[in-house]
Amino acid sequence: MDISLINRTSIPCEAYLSFFKKIASSAEQILNLKQCCQLSVTFVRSRTIHQINLEYRGIDRPTDVISFAINDIGFKGELAEEAEDLGDIFINIDYAKKQAEQYGHSLKREIGFLFTHGMLHCLGYDHMKTKDEKIMFALQDQILDPIVSRKKK
Repeated sequence: MDISLINRTSIPCEAYLSFFKKIASSAEQILNLKQCCQLSVTFVRSRTIHQINLEYRGIDRPTDVISFAINDIGFKGELAEEAEDLGDIFINIDYAKKQAEQYGHSLKREIGFLFTHGMLHCLGYDHMKTKDEKIMFALQDQILDPIVSRKKK
């Protein structure tokens, strides 16, 4: 998977690119993705993601991650033949730091989780129904757990 990283913060985030590629490789194997895909990841602060959340989702507050799937009507794990670009993920670095502390794991684990969560949304997974939530959350763990520990180091 080809991943482009954009950092719209003053916090160094470039080192996460190789980490995201490991996660994407794990997802490709687990989900049997047969075609090369592209994904854009942008690191933002709370103020920016708040604006995005309000403008595109009508929700007047910041959030931890927002993803915009290019193929919003796709099937889970199946891409249209012409589709290479999966979409865009926006990760709120401020929330990632808070949530890492709150959940008692490393910042790397939290950012990896947010990336994995956004990537699965771009692949057509969601968690609106309990059944779908169980599937998506199990996949997140299956993809991420072998790469980064849940325990804070």
